[in-house]
Amino acid sequence: MGLSGQLGTAYAKAVEARRHPRYRLETEICIYPRNMPVVRGQTVDISESGISAMLRVEVPLGEVVRLEFKLPQGEVDVHAMVRQRNAFRYGFQFVESESAKQVIVRTCRQLALEQSLANDVL
Repeated sequence: MGLSGQLGTAYAKAVEARRHPRYRLETEICIYPRNMPVVRGQTVDISESGISAMLRVEVPLGEVVRLEFKLPQGEVDVHAMVRQRNAFRYGFQFVESESAKQVIVRTCRQLALEQSLANDVL
């Protein structure tokens, strides 16, 4: 197996290991870290358990922050832990919030349907 085949297999295993599938989502996001001014960014994707965003300002890994963003199903105000960073892309894991979770789950289901239909058309 060539390098590209190995990378494809590794990527497929990483995706399978995720608890929830990710869906492309581009919207503005505000991050409120402790002891820092608000950080603004752009989301990349979302799942039922977290969201990733491109940020221009560093946010401390492991910190719990407050996130505000708009979804097609409504506005979300939720706490999340900063889980990972790769250059300017950050991964946030939601801290349980029942009201926010309902909006996020509804949005993920809608995005799954829309993106599935878009892939079928292509």
